[in-house]
Amino acid sequence: MSGVPRAEVAVPAGARLGEGPTWDGARKALIWVDILNSRVHTYDPADGARTVMATEQHVGAAKPRAGGGLVVNLRDGVGLYGADGAFSWLYREAVPGRRGNDAAVAPDGALWAGTMPYDERPGGGDLKRLTGDGTAVTVLPDVTVSNGTGWSPDGRLMYYNDTPTRRIDVFDVPSADTGGGAGVSGRRALVEIERGAGYPDGLTVDADGCVWVALWDGAAVRRYTPDGRLDRTVPVPVPRPTACAFGGTELRDLYVTTASVGTDTSAHPLAGSVLVFPGVGQGLPQPAFAG
Repeated sequence: MSGVPRAEVAVPAGARLGEGPTWDGARKALIWVDILNSRVHTYDPADGARTVMATEQHVGAAKPRAGGGLVVNLRDGVGLYGADGAFSWLYREAVPGRRGNDAAVAPDGALWAGTMPYDERPGGGDLKRLTGDGTAVTVLPDVTVSNGTGWSPDGRLMYYNDTPTRRIDVFDVPSADTGGGAGVSGRRALVEIERGAGYPDGLTVDADGCVWVALWDGAAVRRYTPDGRLDRTVPVPVPRPTACAFGGTELRDLYVTTASVGTDTSAHPLAGSVLVFPGVGQGLPQPAFAG
């Protein structure tokens, strides 16, 4: 595709803190959240149908479950919604001043759920791996703003952002755990975002193994090759894109969630909307949570 891709408005939502776009292949719909308004949204691009579900707490992420329903990363832990809408806690750990933030499902079906302190106190969050029976292991303690987790197409590498560090980090996944096991090692920087270009927020990995990352306060999504080379920059018409994911029936459309919080919406009327860049790449099918 030549030229600079242009954004289209998929959902004119006005979200305070839109986050966590995920393509649900079974439903053929996009799932995303508005964290600070405690809402889980779905959007069907085939007919424009939308749903909105309120949660009782701030919701950092919502992902499809293999048996139907959703797993959600809430303020006080990780919860489950059944296909009938019934709620139950999978893992509860209420920490004053902390909430759930971004989360991702690994190739083996485990949920990697991050937390962050509301005041962004350094080291006040963490990253946990949760299996379907509710077993939780803290993989990364002392995180500040846990964001953007994803895996290479072969499952041998895991990418991760602790946003204030300005880095996209990469880990090795041992061969015995290929698919997202907890034994990641060899943490190192894939790339460091230069000052003035924004902060790395949510990310996704495409079929070529390249990392697409939304830049908070950077008004862009960038694509980096597996060796850390900046391959492409996609301008976004709002200052605070938060996360990105490929969707559509062929996984070729890049959906980008955005935030209106802290933004002059008179100057940036699309802030808080879900944007889409049709046909800009090739995504990977995302697994459902095995629980």
